[in-house]
Amino acid sequence: MRNIKQIVTLTFMLLLIGFISVTTVLADDSKQRIYDYANLLTDEEIAKLEQLAYEHSEKRETDFIIVISPDADGKDIQNYFEDIYDEIGPGYDKPHGNTVMLTLDRDNRKLYLGSFEGAQDRMDIQRVDLLYEKVTPLLHDDKYYEAFETFIETGSKYMRYIPGVNPESFLFDTWFHILIAIGIGAVIVGTMAYNSGGKVTVNERTYTGDFKVLKQKDIYLTKSVTKRKKPSNNNRGGGGGSGGVTRGGSSYTGRGGSF
Repeated sequence: MRNIKQIVTLTFMLLLIGFISVTTVLADDSKQRIYDYANLLTDEEIAKLEQLAYEHSEKRETDFIIVISPDADGKDIQNYFEDIYDEIGPGYDKPHGNTVMLTLDRDNRKLYLGSFEGAQDRMDIQRVDLLYEKVTPLLHDDKYYEAFETFIETGSKYMRYIPGVNPESFLFDTWFHILIAIGIGAVIVGTMAYNSGGKVTVNERTYTGDFKVLKQKDIYLTKSVTKRKKPSNNNRGGGGGSGGVTRGGSSYTGRGGSF
């Protein structure tokens, strides 16, 4: 009888743990990250983007948010970007937390994207500019789903690298790694081939004989110095990026424009 009670108790605990786990997963999956107020996407596309945003949000501990509006509520796209963040309060682990967000004004063909709070460390102005340049051509060609997919996947890829590193550097390209491997292999093979042969006894003296420089003379003719002022570089990130603080007090780094 005692054993039966123990089995029943253990079974109940396992079922309870499983229920809590399933409930937690469902709660995470039900968190909205794609807001299509302009009916620009199909239900299937929204579902795919929601799943993609969920997966990459978990990887980077940063919410990836997309907000599509018919006319940005009549606001400037940057102001709309700020107000939407204050209004919906996205964030991976807390409201108004780590977020990378894109807002789009369908009718006026404007977009603004940027990073909030702690996400600014790995999505700085340089990476915001690079991401903007990736997304804009797709939006220009009305490839909206592809643009939003690129925003999430490329933004997540950029956040893999430590701050200050250019994620589009050739140093991270596969072809560069292959060249390095080939170069190392060539050095190793060349060294082995050199060491396997006999010692070379012929040198330049074999044909020219010994000689010495008896006298050296330099004639200094003239001197001309031109001074030029070094131009200053006031362009942050080289791509028109900016940032600021929302009316709710959240700091962000971002860039916007037409597409």
